[in-house]
Amino acid sequence: MNALESAFANLKKENKKAFIPFIAAGDPDINSTKELAITLAKNGATVIEIGFPYSDPIADGPVIQAAYTRALDKGIKIEHIFKAISETSAELKRTSLQVPIVAMVSASIIHRFGKEKFINECSKAGFSGLIIPDLPVEESLEISVDIKKAGLCLIQLVTPNTPKERALLILSACSGFLYCVSVSGITGERDKIPEELIQNLAWLRKQTPLPLCVGFGISKPEHAKVLREHADGVIVGSAIVKHIETTDKAGLDAVKNAIANLSASLVGALNP
Repeated sequence: MNALESAFANLKKENKKAFIPFIAAGDPDINSTKELAITLAKNGATVIEIGFPYSDPIADGPVIQAAYTRALDKGIKIEHIFKAISETSAELKRTSLQVPIVAMVSASIIHRFGKEKFINECSKAGFSGLIIPDLPVEESLEISVDIKKAGLCLIQLVTPNTPKERALLILSACSGFLYCVSVSGITGERDKIPEELIQNLAWLRKQTPLPLCVGFGISKPEHAKVLREHADGVIVGSAIVKHIETTDKAGLDAVKNAIANLSASLVGALNP
């Protein structure tokens, strides 16, 4: 059982729900990424999702696209991310914060870097799992073996449009938790939780013992209140990244305070 699996096992014992924030590595800069991750860990994050900037967005809305562009414009490299996460992981251990970190990364980045090298570097840096949103399920069955050998989890995505037969295939290669996409389309803040998502979660619950965590459009305590009865956690990206994009004007300390407040409101709604 790796750190990610342990985190969810502990939540289950305590009858609590997971808060999984997303930030883009290198936005506004790589040193700030470390500070932001530690801020999130101190303010209720169960898991922290780190996005590897990519110039060809997969399902990213304009807020996360812009964050990736800012990071790439400043020359972010994969090696910079691994170094920063290694330092962040060491700091979290030093302060006894048991918060696993997972990578959100394109299959193209892994292919270009080298599959074995990328997985090994993830393990050395302190990542606990990978989310590869553009990885076809047929290829995920193969890479999941290599990821498991490295002691990591492969978190898979299921969307509202995923046929049930394909969802079962995805589950067979999934570990850690299942990333349940709330709506068809791209990331970004939304007003309501779709009724069909609740139905899909109920069906998935019968198919797998894996924790079900909902992402895409989750941004408000009201969303968390609805989902805590149906899911095991929520993934929040754009609402956090919108604060980070104000760093140049507001300053990093103000952004950290804003993120801490948002985190507290979401954790409070998930675990009243």
